[in-house]
Amino acid sequence: MLGRTQPTAPPRVATVVILDFGAQYSQLIARRVREAKVYSEILPHDAPWSTIAGREPAAIILTGGPESTLAPGALGVDPEVFGSGIPLLGICYGMQLIARDLGGELVAARHREFGPATIQLEAPSGLFAGVAPTTRAWMSHGDTVLAPPRGFATLARTTNGVIAAFGNDERRIYGVQFHPEVAHTAAGTRVIENFLHSVAGIEPSWKMESFVDRATDEIRMQVGDGKVICALSGGVDSAVAATLVAHAIGSQLTCLFVDTGLLRAHEGDTVVAAFRDVLHLNVIRIDARERFVQQLTGIVDPEEKRIRIGHEFITIFEEQARRLGDAQFLAQGTLYPDVIESKTPNSKAAHKIKSHHNVGGLPETMRLSLVEPLRLLFKDEVREVGRVLGLPAAIVERQPFPGPGLAVRILGAVTLQRLETVRAADKIVTDEIEAATLDARPWQYFAVLTPLQSVGVMGDGRTYADLVAVRAIASEDGMTADWARLPHDLLERISTRIVNEVAGVNRVAYDITSKPPATVEWE
Repeated sequence: MLGRTQPTAPPRVATVVILDFGAQYSQLIARRVREAKVYSEILPHDAPWSTIAGREPAAIILTGGPESTLAPGALGVDPEVFGSGIPLLGICYGMQLIARDLGGELVAARHREFGPATIQLEAPSGLFAGVAPTTRAWMSHGDTVLAPPRGFATLARTTNGVIAAFGNDERRIYGVQFHPEVAHTAAGTRVIENFLHSVAGIEPSWKMESFVDRATDEIRMQVGDGKVICALSGGVDSAVAATLVAHAIGSQLTCLFVDTGLLRAHEGDTVVAAFRDVLHLNVIRIDARERFVQQLTGIVDPEEKRIRIGHEFITIFEEQARRLGDAQFLAQGTLYPDVIESKTPNSKAAHKIKSHHNVGGLPETMRLSLVEPLRLLFKDEVREVGRVLGLPAAIVERQPFPGPGLAVRILGAVTLQRLETVRAADKIVTDEIEAATLDARPWQYFAVLTPLQSVGVMGDGRTYADLVAVRAIASEDGMTADWARLPHDLLERISTRIVNEVAGVNRVAYDITSKPPATVEWE
């Protein structure tokens, strides 16, 4: 690549290390920190101090968790965390851990406090600067701090007298019993920003332009003069990853678009045209439809589907790498939620939700080394990177599509016929929602083919046919989501068209479940 200078190690950015105790909201804490324009990373709660110190943290946050700090073998942190002098914020379990390990008084409460509560400030503190004396907060805890450690002041209590926050301004260590990261806490964003900017003194300088520059340098350092192949799925993640890698190494990159047969209607032609004609990337299209369907024959377990799909992708990529002159690297559009939900070593205290085909679905041994420049970003951050790189809105705003494709939108066995059924239903859902006049288009919308059949009447005759579910959600990043309140006349058109136009379907249901407790996809 002409004019490229010798890459040097990119400068460190101010980083907040989040130590995870298996909290439901760990990812949300990371997002709130980044929304305050500060970079954050999640590490397991028992990360050794050498690992934590290696991140050069400007601040540390201890998350909540489902366990009790008073239970035998309760999760803890490296003792150096408390003696490091680095600003520290404990949330829920994290606050209780500070109390337990620094000499406070802690008891198991008879009744767990869960839901909204009113807290009242008792002492001035930079942590609560600009917060109303009485405010609403979200609680979710079983243990209760009766007295803070020596040298710590009680900063807030609930209306029933429970300590809601304590802190030591000199040591810059604070604990809050409530969850400032959730929307139900009225001043939560202000508390997090106060901790980051006022207490820890971190400048709000994290932005996507800086990320692009840093990621470009890191890709060049990792790859050197090596050849890279990039897996294109057609989604925004792989599009941004491919463009970012191409931005870094130019002609050393070859993109592979694998037509798995698990794609939406006409998607293969659309994707290849977009990447070749709009992004001007070197793209090879591989017809692997028969291979993937054969791999999925008779498989009904969703985890097994994802693993088989992941393994088949890698087999194809390694075959292509040899044909291209022994490429050494595989670039992927892996995101932070993929890593978190797949339960990697960085999220080992949490429960695995599902194996993403490009993380938990990968084989244990691979000949290709992974290049994953988006691995620590959330979906909305990836879209912003795409805008910084100049990608057109048609690609950046494209609704998410799972890597395993329609295989995880078919509950039960995957067959050619069932693929055609869900593909036809999905196109109707997409066409109708995109043609509708809506205040805001849902973040994601699709059809799911269920294994259920029901009795119906069509043309004065009895039918016993499939049930198709429609899913449409509102979300910012896919980590949490609410069902989209689509107009009834729109839902009616979707239902009528699916029943009339898709053979073998006689009933349509609309999914009105949020995430959590559900996930976005049904499998």
